[in-house]
Amino acid sequence: MHLGNVEYDNTLEALNVPTLLRVTIGANHADSGRNGEGPMGYSKSDKAETHARIVSVAAKRFRELGLEGIGVADVMKEAGVTVGGFYKHFDSRDELVVEALATAFQDLDRWEEHTDTLTKLLENYLSEEHRDAPGTGCALGALLGDMSRASRSAKAVYTARLKRSLAYSTGLVPPNETSDRRARAILMISAMLGAINLSRAVSDPNLSREILERTRDQLISFNKPESALDG
Repeated sequence: MHLGNVEYDNTLEALNVPTLLRVTIGANHADSGRNGEGPMGYSKSDKAETHARIVSVAAKRFRELGLEGIGVADVMKEAGVTVGGFYKHFDSRDELVVEALATAFQDLDRWEEHTDTLTKLLENYLSEEHRDAPGTGCALGALLGDMSRASRSAKAVYTARLKRSLAYSTGLVPPNETSDRRARAILMISAMLGAINLSRAVSDPNLSREILERTRDQLISFNKPESALDG
């Protein structure tokens, strides 16, 4: 489900983010060296593939280790590219961060596309499986603690994605006569992001599980349709 696309795209365009999000951004740069640094015969498609591989590694590792938890050299090494080739693909580290964020959010897109009920959303999100796999999970949650210190461009991508997820979540919240659906969606997302981060932060596995289960159960109960509450 892709709700809020117009606002999402307009926000990025206003901040010139689209130029940072093109997987083929390196296509206009000269090609020299191995894996994107090869001889003149090195094709643009090969370079685009290398570029995408670097971004994919960064998207996973940033979610696992935080934006400052892994350096460019380690990202490039894991992607199989020499460090010297970095500036043939990106103008700055921040450009890599922005592209990696956009790529990480694609996992959230796929998740939302296959989640059509609020209960399913909460059961999948507030689960031990999601807690234990930050590298492939929700980047909104995994990078929440990093964003207060992130660049303006990175915050713009994060904010646009949060607005998009808020629109999606609001659509899942059942209406009632006592509270606004958007207000309940904001409360729900705030609780979800807080709970997943808190469950990862504590060392006691039983407490971690309890945080997930209690938050999930309370949110499901809080958002039951009025007909279910009356019954």
